[in-house]
Amino acid sequence: MTEQAKPGPDRERPRAPAPPPPPAWRNWLLVAGLVASILFFFLPSMGEPASTELSYSNFLSRVRNGDVNTAVIDANGAVTGTLSGGGNYETQIPTAIQDQRLAEELEANDVEITAEATPGTTFLGVVFSFLPFLLLIGVYLYIGRRAQRQIAGGVGGILGSRAKVYDAEAPSTRFTDVAGYEGAKQEISEVVDFLKHPDRYAKAGAMGPRGVLMVGPPGTGKTLLARAVAGEAGVPFFAITGSGFVELFVGVGASRVRDLFADAKKRAPAIVFIDEIDAIGQRRGAGFATNDEREQTLNQLLAEMDGFDRSTGIVVLAATNRPEILDPALLRPGRFDRNVEIPLPNQRERAAILAVHSRGKPIGDDVDVDAVARATPGFSGADLANLVNEAAIFAVRGGRERISENDFSEARDRILLGRREASNALLPEEKRAVAVHEAGHAIVAALSKNADPVAKVTILPAGRALGVTEQLPENERRIYPESYLRDSLAIRLGGQAAERLALGEISSGAANDLAGATQLAIRMIREFGMSPRLGPIGYSDDGPQYLGPQQISSRGYAEETQRLIDSEVERLLKEADERAAELLRSRRAALDEVVGLLLERETIDGEDVMAIVGGTASRPKTVVVPEEAPSRT
Repeated sequence: MTEQAKPGPDRERPRAPAPPPPPAWRNWLLVAGLVASILFFFLPSMGEPASTELSYSNFLSRVRNGDVNTAVIDANGAVTGTLSGGGNYETQIPTAIQDQRLAEELEANDVEITAEATPGTTFLGVVFSFLPFLLLIGVYLYIGRRAQRQIAGGVGGILGSRAKVYDAEAPSTRFTDVAGYEGAKQEISEVVDFLKHPDRYAKAGAMGPRGVLMVGPPGTGKTLLARAVAGEAGVPFFAITGSGFVELFVGVGASRVRDLFADAKKRAPAIVFIDEIDAIGQRRGAGFATNDEREQTLNQLLAEMDGFDRSTGIVVLAATNRPEILDPALLRPGRFDRNVEIPLPNQRERAAILAVHSRGKPIGDDVDVDAVARATPGFSGADLANLVNEAAIFAVRGGRERISENDFSEARDRILLGRREASNALLPEEKRAVAVHEAGHAIVAALSKNADPVAKVTILPAGRALGVTEQLPENERRIYPESYLRDSLAIRLGGQAAERLALGEISSGAANDLAGATQLAIRMIREFGMSPRLGPIGYSDDGPQYLGPQQISSRGYAEETQRLIDSEVERLLKEADERAAELLRSRRAALDEVVGLLLERETIDGEDVMAIVGGTASRPKTVVVPEEAPSRT
């Protein structure tokens, strides 16, 4: 809803300086080791002259010819030596038994004979023989220890807390920056008062809230309110998302919970904020499959919230869009003492939020913020911020420097319906069918006593909708009477009834209308008890569902009850269809006139429809819009 608070540095625990880079000579250790190994293996043989390999018979022939100077005979019968003409030779005595005649032959031809003894093994020789391998092992150990330190650092990062810590001066957001939600701010402000003045509560024997759970639809500003609490209290603010606790390794989440609360205790008083707590706080034992890591993390969170003393001044704030799936142990008093609902803003709060997001933007004089707020029921704070940005984009696209009222209208249609297309994208007969369909919705709405006034009718395709009939309520509704719901059914079926009356057949364009009417009729029978045959019985889902209704896996009633519900739903829909057809037959001339006007202009206002059917436009000067989104059929 307002500008994001900028995190500041942690002054009490400054970041440790980065370690110095390793010296350059370390990078050459591996290269030096490889070069030394090569030299140790190949250098001894590089300095020796090449020797000629002789067969034994050739060797004897050269001895007799006086070409051999020396002969060295080892124990294995290998003979090496020098030749008279220079160079070395080598040969092998073919038999294992020493040839005595060879010695006589050598002596007779003046060959110097040397018998080589078996070499002994010395300690120095062993050391030199293993020196290359020792060098390589040392290099590998060094590299392995460096990798181990890096892995240890990575595991430490995984096991440590990922909470962002903001200094007492850093959160600049205040309650005045949060537009609307006065009731929610009043409840949460007691947390601020407890953190600022704990002695007042101690004297009265009262204990401050240990935890506050904020629930509501997405985009309503739950995180922003938590930031405003930290800004108002002026205490350290630990913020982490629920998914930040869970990792691949089992036990990591529990370790992070311990680290988070240990840090919070050191800096108490402090606020711990867990966003999207449903990621770790889901009900345990639900379904056949379990997640040990998530359940261990939840168990550790429950233990930590029970373990710290309230007098230390640690308050846990949490936010979720799915309170219906949270574990009951997490919601009990003593852990989350308060549940604060952050609903969608009403018309007055939407106007305040729009004013906040419009600051610093060139808004045109024709823009009425209250009118824009009235036309955006069901929008959250995030939706309104997006609306202002889309309106600015439309202004730039149109070559204007100021945002006009038409830019806001186009931006709202773009968000709700999608990209607008030209009417020539339809065939002529399709364009007429869409005009008849939307005229049927508009006339039935104009003739229904309890329906919301028609605001706009268009046959310009947008997104998946080929045409739109928009209604904006006059008053904020929290309770819907049966007469209003029955009129809503008739309006949804008015498009198909108009096709049947004016074109002689129906088309596939009413698929969305039929689905919406059926869902509404089911709720009227099954949840609201609006069936004389079924009686005052309701079968509704338990708990709020801010992300929309979930698929029902099982029903809590018998098959006969389901048949009765189906019969009553069919009755409601048939009655609504007959009522819509009767209203259109009674104003057939008005239907044709509205169709002709739509084909001519493509978009008409609610005043045009009311003038054609013989009434007056219903646009009050001061209205309060309901929580429901604008009715579009």
